[in-house]
Amino acid sequence: MIKLEIFDPAMCCSTGVCGPSIDPALPRFAADVEWLKTKGVEVERYNLAQQVAAFTSNPTVKSTLNAKGTKCLPLILVNGSIVSEGCYPTRQDLAGYAGVPYEPAPHILPAKEQFPLVTIDSVSRKDRR
Repeated sequence: MIKLEIFDPAMCCSTGVCGPSIDPALPRFAADVEWLKTKGVEVERYNLAQQVAAFTSNPTVKSTLNAKGTKCLPLILVNGSIVSEGCYPTRQDLAGYAGVPYEPAPHILPAKEQFPLVTIDSVSRKDRR
C-alpha cells in the first residue's frame, strides 16, 4: 500500500483554508488529497504549528529542515522518500506519486447572477377596492 505524507508549513488549521487570505492552491490541494484517499491511498498530513513531533521524529523531514529550513515545506513523502518540496503538487503529480490513474478534477462553474425575488400578487388592483 502507498503511504503519502504531507508536511505542511505552520498554518492556522490542518488544511490552511481558513482565515482572511487563503492561498488559492490550498483548497485545490485539499480536494486533490481527499480524491487520493478515495483511491485507497493512505494519506497523513502534518501541520508544523500543531504537530511539531511529527517533523522532529521523522529523520528524513528533520534532516531536510535542518539543511534547507522551512522553505522546503510543504514536503511530500511517498513511502518515506521525498517526492516534492517547497510547493503543492498538482492532482496529476499526486496520481503519479501514488501510482493511481489520473482523473481531472471537476470544473466548478461560476454561479450565474441572481436577481431578487419578485412577489406577484394574485389579486388584481381592481378587486381590492
